[in-house]
Amino acid sequence: MFGGRPLPHTEEQDVTQDHATPDAPQVTVRGEGRLEVDPELARIWVTVSARGPDRATTLADLTRRNTQVLDLVKAQGSAVEKLETGSLSISPELTRKGRGERVHAFHGRVRITAELTDFTVLGELVTRLADLELTSVDGPWWFLRPTSPAYAEARRLAVSEAVQRARAYAEALGTALSSLLELSDAGTAERLGPRRAAFGSAAVAYAAEGAGEAPPLDLEPQRQTVTAEVVARFTMRPPAL
Repeated sequence: MFGGRPLPHTEEQDVTQDHATPDAPQVTVRGEGRLEVDPELARIWVTVSARGPDRATTLADLTRRNTQVLDLVKAQGSAVEKLETGSLSISPELTRKGRGERVHAFHGRVRITAELTDFTVLGELVTRLADLELTSVDGPWWFLRPTSPAYAEARRLAVSEAVQRARAYAEALGTALSSLLELSDAGTAERLGPRRAAFGSAAVAYAAEGAGEAPPLDLEPQRQTVTAEVVARFTMRPPAL
């Protein structure tokens, strides 16, 4: 009291009141949840190229090959969750002649992204795409949907481990937990990926060479690691030390 009026409430008072006391000792622990799950989606990048003596011919070839890729992917039906066309470019190839430059040829390129949920068709699709003229394939990248229940399960495991760890400390003191004071997210549940598959020691990249139809590739989905971390603070019943 000062001058008959109460002193203003401060944050420092809150901190002091929140400190542990002999009657309400505290324990702070970290819990981690970690699990391995099968991927839900596979992403591939398809790059279609064309080269011709003039812009119109190059664009016509590029359009035809792009249509072939789109038709082949769309033929997989419900196995395809997403199909998008990315960057498109048509550029001249210049060559020096005398003191000037002239257009020697035109290059065209378009990139297509596809995401599939049915991995049983992926190997055959990748092989058939790579067998197309001047077409290359990158991938697959395996990953989970943002709404995958695996994230919630990883968080649940993290909380469970925090409770078990705090209970073990309390039991080591011959007492028990009393109440939860705080639970904070120390590391948002995340996947370690997306991961790209590999065959042998080489990255997955294909380019058609006109050597005839190749057999379907046998693709094994890579399992995804999902982690979550929490920090929890509990009060304990006073131990008899």
